[in-house]
Amino acid sequence: MTGQSERIHGERAIRSIVIVGGGTAGWMAAAMLARRLEKQPVAITVVESSAIGTVGVGEATVPGIRDFFREIGVTEREVMAASHGTVKLGIEFADWKRPGHSFFHPFGLYGMRSRGVAFHHYWQKLRAAGEPVELADYCLATAMAKQNVFMLPTDRPVHDLLFFDWAVHFDAGLFAKFLATRAVSDGVTRVDATISTVRINAQTGLIDGVDTNCGKAIDGDLFIDCTGFRSLLLGAALGSGYEDWSNLLPCDRAVAMPCERAGPLTPFTRSTAFAQGWQWRIPLQHRVGNGLVYASRHLSDDEAVATLRSRIEGAPLAEPNLIRFRTGHRRDFWRGNCVGLGLAAGFMEPLESTSITLIQTGIEKLLALFPDRDFDPALASEYNRSTTLEYERIRDFLLLHYWANDRRGEPMWDQCRDTALPEALANKLRLFRARGHLVRYEWESFQDPSWLSMYAGFDIAARTYDPAADYFSIPDLQSALARMRESIGKAVALGEPHDAFLKAYAVASA
Repeated sequence: MTGQSERIHGERAIRSIVIVGGGTAGWMAAAMLARRLEKQPVAITVVESSAIGTVGVGEATVPGIRDFFREIGVTEREVMAASHGTVKLGIEFADWKRPGHSFFHPFGLYGMRSRGVAFHHYWQKLRAAGEPVELADYCLATAMAKQNVFMLPTDRPVHDLLFFDWAVHFDAGLFAKFLATRAVSDGVTRVDATISTVRINAQTGLIDGVDTNCGKAIDGDLFIDCTGFRSLLLGAALGSGYEDWSNLLPCDRAVAMPCERAGPLTPFTRSTAFAQGWQWRIPLQHRVGNGLVYASRHLSDDEAVATLRSRIEGAPLAEPNLIRFRTGHRRDFWRGNCVGLGLAAGFMEPLESTSITLIQTGIEKLLALFPDRDFDPALASEYNRSTTLEYERIRDFLLLHYWANDRRGEPMWDQCRDTALPEALANKLRLFRARGHLVRYEWESFQDPSWLSMYAGFDIAARTYDPAADYFSIPDLQSALARMRESIGKAVALGEPHDAFLKAYAVASA
C-alpha cells in the first residue's frame, strides 16, 4: 500500500511554484521553499520587476526571525553584516500613555515564578501594599536596553531572571538582496519582468500562468502572490475581498524617510506618539530609519512630511516615501492554487514589527499544509482559518496601544479611547482586571510578558492577585525582589556597548 500511495502522490505532486513579486515577502518565500523542498523535483521561479519599487519600510523584526535564519541555513552574523543590521531588545513607547511618559516592551521575562505563582502576582501584591514597584525593573532585556548594552544570551540560563531574547533591525532592501542571492544559489530562477496578464482556467478557476511584458509566458502549479498592495493574483484576478479594520485602527497613511544618525546606536526600536499618530525610529549601522504613521482625516500628507522633517535627528538621506494603506486582510489568504504573502495578503501597521512575522508564519503554514495539484479545499480552509485568527490576535494587541491612551483633548486619541473593543480583547481585559489572569488564545503572536508590558505601561491594574501569593509576607517579597534587582544589575554589567558589540560581531560588509 505504501508504494501505491507514494506513486499516486508523486503523479499529482506540485512540480512548479511561481512567486510573483520579489521584495522581502517574495525572497523569504523563495529561500524557505528552496531549502525545505531541497532534492525534490520542484522548480521555483520568482517573477519580479526591477522597474517596480517595493514599500521597503519594514526594518524591525521580532525574535522569531532568527528561527527563519536557521531554517534557511544562515546565521544572524551573516544577515546583520550584509544588511547593516543592529540588535533589537524590544520597543520603547514614548508619549503613548500621555506626553512625557514612556515604557518598554521587552523580549524577555519579568521576575521569577515561585511556588507555581507567576511573578506579576507578587508585583501586584507589593503595589497593593503601597510599595512603588516598577515591573520594568525585573526584566534583563529592559535593563540592557536602558544601558545601551548587549550580550548574546546563554542557551541555558540558570533561572528565568536571566532569560531574554533578541531580534534584529536591518535594511529591508539589502535583506531581500541577501535572500535573493541565497535562493538563486539554491536553484531558484529569477525572471525580471512585469506581469501583463494572469491567466485563469475557465473550467477549474485555478491560475494556469502569468504573461509578462517581455512576451514570456510562465506556467505553474502553485502561485504565491507577493505583489504588494496591488494583490494582482489573489485580489485582482481571483477576487478575494478585503476585511477592512479602519474602524478599529485609525491610521491609514505613513511617510518614511531615512536620515544620518546623530543619536546613540540603541539596541531597540522607538515608537513616539504625537497628536495625529506616531513616529518610528529604527537605528541601523549606516543610517536611521524614520517614519510617521498617521490618520489622514487628522493630518494632511504635506503636513505629515513637514512634521517628519522637523522631527528627524540628522540630515535626510532620501526623499519622503508616502504610503497609503488600509489596515486589514484579504478574506481568503489562500484561494484555489494561489496563496498571498506580505502586503498582498494584508497590512498591519508596523507598530509591533509584525509584517515580517506574518510573512514567515504564512510560509510555515503553507509548508505544513502543502498541497498537491488537486488542491484539496480543506487545506486552504484551515490555512485561512488559522491566518485570520493570527491577524485578529495581532489587531487586538495593536488596538490596545491606541485604546488605553490617556492623551486628552486630541481628537484622534479621544476617539481611540471610545472604540468598542472586539469581544476577545474585552475578555482579556476583564480577566486581567479581575485578578491579574492572563489569557492566551489560539494563534497568539504575543506571549504573556508582552501583554504585561502593555498593562503595566498603560497602568491597567488588577483588582486583586492570586491568593497563593500570600504565602510570602511583604518583608519576604521586599527581600526577594531586592536580590532580583541585584542579579539583573550584575548581568547587565557583563554586557558591552551596542556599537562595540556590532563592531566585533557583525560589522557591515559594505
